Amino acid sequence: MLRWAITFFVVALIAAVLGFGGIAGAAAGIAKILFVVFLILFVVSLIFGRRAVV
Repeated sequence: MLRWAITFFVVALIAAVLGFGGIAGAAAGIAKILFVVFLILFVVSLIFGRRAVV
């Protein structure tokens, strides 16, 4: 999922450089959402991954 966030971020940067404002904004928004979802899943996996099954 982090790979998708980075991909959309790169697309946003390229679109911004080329002057496509709407596409850059949309790609940046998608990248932000995917990054937040990645962080939430990462923290949840850290919390529940360390629990020992008894």
